[in-house]
Amino acid sequence: MNSKLQQAQKKSLGYKSATEYIWSFQDYSTGEFVMFIKSKFLPLTAFALTLAFSATNAKTPKTHEVQNNVLEESNEEDGKIDLQKVSQAFGHLIGKNLDSIGFEFDMTEVIKGMKDSIAGKESPMNETECVQAISLVQEEVFQKTATKNLDEANSFMTKNAKEEGIIVLEKDKLQYKIEKQGEGTVVEKYFSPMIRYSGKFLDGKVFGTSQEDELISLDETISGFSQGIVGMKEGEKRTLYIHPELGYGTSGYLPPNSLLVFEIEVVKANATPKQEDSFTSISKEGTREIAVPKEKPDVVIR
Repeated sequence: MNSKLQQAQKKSLGYKSATEYIWSFQDYSTGEFVMFIKSKFLPLTAFALTLAFSATNAKTPKTHEVQNNVLEESNEEDGKIDLQKVSQAFGHLIGKNLDSIGFEFDMTEVIKGMKDSIAGKESPMNETECVQAISLVQEEVFQKTATKNLDEANSFMTKNAKEEGIIVLEKDKLQYKIEKQGEGTVVEKYFSPMIRYSGKFLDGKVFGTSQEDELISLDETISGFSQGIVGMKEGEKRTLYIHPELGYGTSGYLPPNSLLVFEIEVVKANATPKQEDSFTSISKEGTREIAVPKEKPDVVIR
């Protein structure tokens, strides 16, 4: 075993990894796109178990609907299920899970490995070595992505500060532009404002949006978001530009060192006592993209 794999083995046995890989994935039992899931890597054993569990134990309404459709099709064909179609669909399922790992596999070799395994041939790596190697590749991709995103964030903040209408709250770290003036009560530190928002990356891709008016607690949001919303008046709309140092940096629920662009509207500057009593922590609901990240337990390979 080479030195890199030995280092990976130490990490997998409980040592703190230098980085943690962050990717999104799709919940195939419900069809919903799930974001902000954080893990060091996706072990192949866990991947296999996930496929098996999803296939045999998922009991959602959508699953029953699919099962009924399959049964209806099979009844039309004298009770026979089209294994060719099932095999192809299973291949799609595997492909989507492989894509969620975060780098591109050599699919020719993946297929060869599957065929060799079925034929009883020996694998070029044992399971532990394979998982450790995947972890190393993921970590390398993570570092490259983090460096690239940080460079882009630094360049953007410097250039954007010179644009008309841009107000700098913290040099090269936090900026905003007023899109619509507001009136009335001003948001203060430690308030729990009612807002509407959407969050985007530099490329314009939306990573999160409020489905309705959201009641948030500023002491539970990322630093750049809370600082950027303080001072807004009810009815005001701002575009907020948050450098990764005031966002998630290389931790949290989004790709490492992402510069975050939020469009925010303040509906109500502060919640009433009654509203606060019914308030559920944002980190438990649908506004995770602005919440202070919570650490997940390390994955241990067994």
